[in-house]
Amino acid sequence: MTGTTLTDHRLVRDIRERLVEIPRLWKRILMIGIDIAALMIALWASYAIRLVQWMPAITTERLVLAALAAAVAIPVFIKLGLYRSVIRYLPEAAIWTILRAMLIATMSWVIIIFLMEMAGQGIVPRSVPFLYFVLGTLLIGGIRFAAKWILNQGTGLRRDEDPIFIYGTGPTAAQLARALKGHGNRYVMGLIDDDPANHGRDIAGYRVFPSSDLPILIDRYGIKEIVLSMSSIPAETRQAVIARVTGLGVRVRTLPDISDIVDGKYIVNQIREIELDELLGRSFIPADKDLLNQALTGKIVMVTGAGGSIGSELCRLIIRWKPKKLVLLEASEFALYKIEQELLAAGDHTVVPVLGSVTDASLVRRAIRSHGVQVLYHAAAHKHVPLVEANVLEGIHNNVFGTLTVARTAAEENIESFVLISSDKAVRPTNVMGATKRWAELIVRQMAIEAQAKGGRQTFCAVRFGNVIGSNGSVVPLFKQQIAKGGPVTITDLDMTRYFMSIPEAAELIVQAGALSAGGDVFLLDMGEPVRIGDLAENMIRLAGFQVRDARNPDSGIAIEVIGIRPGEKLYEELFYNRDNALPTRHPKILRADSAAIARYDMEKSLRDLDAAITAEDEAQARKLLFDLISGETASEPSTSFG
Repeated sequence: MTGTTLTDHRLVRDIRERLVEIPRLWKRILMIGIDIAALMIALWASYAIRLVQWMPAITTERLVLAALAAAVAIPVFIKLGLYRSVIRYLPEAAIWTILRAMLIATMSWVIIIFLMEMAGQGIVPRSVPFLYFVLGTLLIGGIRFAAKWILNQGTGLRRDEDPIFIYGTGPTAAQLARALKGHGNRYVMGLIDDDPANHGRDIAGYRVFPSSDLPILIDRYGIKEIVLSMSSIPAETRQAVIARVTGLGVRVRTLPDISDIVDGKYIVNQIREIELDELLGRSFIPADKDLLNQALTGKIVMVTGAGGSIGSELCRLIIRWKPKKLVLLEASEFALYKIEQELLAAGDHTVVPVLGSVTDASLVRRAIRSHGVQVLYHAAAHKHVPLVEANVLEGIHNNVFGTLTVARTAAEENIESFVLISSDKAVRPTNVMGATKRWAELIVRQMAIEAQAKGGRQTFCAVRFGNVIGSNGSVVPLFKQQIAKGGPVTITDLDMTRYFMSIPEAAELIVQAGALSAGGDVFLLDMGEPVRIGDLAENMIRLAGFQVRDARNPDSGIAIEVIGIRPGEKLYEELFYNRDNALPTRHPKILRADSAAIARYDMEKSLRDLDAAITAEDEAQARKLLFDLISGETASEPSTSFG
């Protein structure tokens, strides 16, 4: 590199650094001054070209018109946002805004000229306004794109890169910043931290800014995304941090605690979306390893509905605790193939896929008997409320009689532990799905009574909880799809509330609850506070980097559309018939339902009547029988044990 070239590069770098250090307000004032000078030059050049004179005569009228040209143009430029844009990230499409601004400014100036000519204040050649528009556009646009080129020279920022901030200053944040250099389409502009001791410092070559300046910094640098280095953020402040950054109109991603990662490219691949449970602030309690070991290690375990949301997560958890064998029962061929391949890829495990329905008694018996199943988790069910409401007979057949088939076969084959996956919709149900789940709980209770009457060691229990985040058919995947398409996000009612839990947490608690069972229990998982669906939709829109389109912001963002409650849906879900009757267990997030007075049902007769209605395909009668059995329940729960 020659000395002259080196000097040029240093000059460009010095200019760039000085411009970047100027406060945002002074940058705007400087740009206004430059634009006024550019407009004066454009006007002078217009007269010079028209009159073919290098130095046109300067008269009072021309000075007044020049001042008016600037006085009209600058407010137009401000209104159209020419001073809101960050020059360093000015898009090519900005030229159309500049063209429109100059056109409006020129037309306004022409009107003033016309009025002055009518008042006898002088004549302006007709070609001057046209030349002024052309030259003004070239100068105003050319100055901005030239400044963009100067500011981006030597920064490493490519045209296809998005400027981002990393929230956090720990080792993982610094490692991520280094890894992103030259990898992917993100360019780190700096680090964000709450600790005043770090503000203004350089860490790993990146300036540290205070989080309170984020709105200004996002505007100044044109930030597209904030990546949270969660290992750098104390656990007690994570929810507050997430809530703070989700309303800033940028994408928010997170980096989990992976301080043991060495490969820089791998750490880049760990940037992911914020999980909803992180946003909702659910507290995490580590699993009781003794309970998991007691329930799974060395056991022959069977999971029905193994390809579903809960079933597949149960399988992933079970396989990590080294069962002797894992039997997968699933009605969907594709879902069964998918979970089997995933489990086999996880290590050398004995996994047995069984294709079929839980309503097939001979298949269920053959699977349990031939493999010597000891522990059974019954997750197979039709759970989508509107679909089950529209298919009553199939819902009852699968959820009620499928549970009866599996539970009865498990009892006859002397399975050690049977765990039913139930739902909060089983509490005072208003829909067919919830009613079938309540029947399933009562069937399991009946099996527990019979098992204890025999004096055996078999345990039958149910685990009841609310929605799991991201499960098939839930609102979270639906909202994500709608946001990805640009909206609107459709919700049934803004004030509807639901309980939410992550799928891995639900799976762990289900297994631990099964290990705590004394027989006949209904376990209730602590779901935290219910979540307002309207708030959930707004938070997901903001997490994706969009604004919510509403009365305060009618022209941009993603709208939320209320479509009304669907048949069978409740406005509020419940986990308890009577919360006061819930007893604690050794796990703080698992409660045991209890009641001394519980209505005794003649389940055999009720099941025969219901089966007859199904066989006769009498939907009205089946629905009536389904709700008649449980309509008398008020503040009662199945008791802790039966005997």
